[in-house]
Amino acid sequence: MADFIGSVWWMVVSLGVLVTFHEFGHYWVARRCGVKVLRFSVGFGRPLWSRRNRAGTEFAIAAIPLGGYVKMLDEREVEVPAGERAVAFNNKTVWQRIAIVAAGPVANLLLCVALLWAMFVIGRQDYSATLGRTTGMAAEAGFRSGDRLLEIDDRPVATWAEASMAMTTAAMDGQNARIGVVDASGQPHTRVLPLSRLGDGFDERQVPALAGFTWRFWLQPPVVDRVADDSPASGVVHDGDRILAIDGQQVESADQVSPLIQRLGERGGPGMLEVERAGERLALEITPRLDPSAPDGRRWLLGVGFLTGQAPAYDARQQYGVLAAIPVALRETGTLASDSLGMMRRMLTGHASIKNISGPVTIARVANASAKRGVDWFLYFLALLSLSLCIINLLPIPVLDGGHLLYYLIELVKGSPLSEHAMAAGQYIGLALLAGLMGLAFYNDILSLIAR
Repeated sequence: MADFIGSVWWMVVSLGVLVTFHEFGHYWVARRCGVKVLRFSVGFGRPLWSRRNRAGTEFAIAAIPLGGYVKMLDEREVEVPAGERAVAFNNKTVWQRIAIVAAGPVANLLLCVALLWAMFVIGRQDYSATLGRTTGMAAEAGFRSGDRLLEIDDRPVATWAEASMAMTTAAMDGQNARIGVVDASGQPHTRVLPLSRLGDGFDERQVPALAGFTWRFWLQPPVVDRVADDSPASGVVHDGDRILAIDGQQVESADQVSPLIQRLGERGGPGMLEVERAGERLALEITPRLDPSAPDGRRWLLGVGFLTGQAPAYDARQQYGVLAAIPVALRETGTLASDSLGMMRRMLTGHASIKNISGPVTIARVANASAKRGVDWFLYFLALLSLSLCIINLLPIPVLDGGHLLYYLIELVKGSPLSEHAMAAGQYIGLALLAGLMGLAFYNDILSLIAR
């Protein structure tokens, strides 16, 4: 219940901030162009609060917090007195109308840069792109535990998320990835990950795992948290011991312990358990015991437990000074925009799944999760959402800003506005496309909830 309330709250806060900036862009440029603005509303439906300024604009916060609008004086919508026709939107030059409509997406783009700048000044904490374990094609390609990824296809990567995105892009394009790494001893290498072998129909959200990568921060350290009474480990293993090896097999993470204990039990007889205790390496003899409660009676127990559910400490931080953060924020905005547009292109050409389209349920969940991770991550989430709002609004779909811009570009070419009939037909087409996208987004949201 707390997660649900938190998700709703942070989604409302996020959309409220982004919509306010978007609509303020329209409002500010409209006023500079001499257009009379009748209403500036954050949200739809019945106003919960409103006030009017000296210029006659009503500012309102409405009940449905899923958008907003700026209503301008327009002869196509209401009868305009002769004395106010000069301040009607439809009577402005085509370039002024283009500027007013484009101002909303531009405001979201500028907000994205500002939010990323603030994030980099504060410092974003994350996990480095360091490998904890490799299997499959990754191991065959020469990747080893402790390798830290530095660049993928000449694209620098500082974190695991950036590395995952770069690998996913290469996999969707059916290409191998050329990866620069530095190994555990500090030596640089260039290795090729044969992602083209994934073929078709792979889960795009699992590319690193499918390639055989396990990030170091995913691995729970094999540090004993509890020892069961009357168990093989009782009196032999102590709380705080770090398991280093079982029967000669090296242990790097807690998830490796159980399979190795099963193997030792099947072999029969005692085995050697190597642990680190107070900085000293110890070799302990131990014999697993069958679990009598196991359904098949073939589950071997050691009797130790490990800490679970605790997030590991961050090992990467991206932080810059006030001035140095400006070009970094601009580059990050460019990278995010390129990734977003590339994903849209791949979905249109069938190289990426339409499951990547998400709706308000996913936005709410991610907003809540980002807020829990800290100010830096919430700023990043807002920046990404603001950029997405910019790009979506610039799509040439009638009813969106991009559709209106398309109308005005046609007007520039033909020398006169489109007919009312043509614009009305475009609006219906736009509404149908938008309804289809929203339906697909809700469908994907529901599937993701069921999958949980």
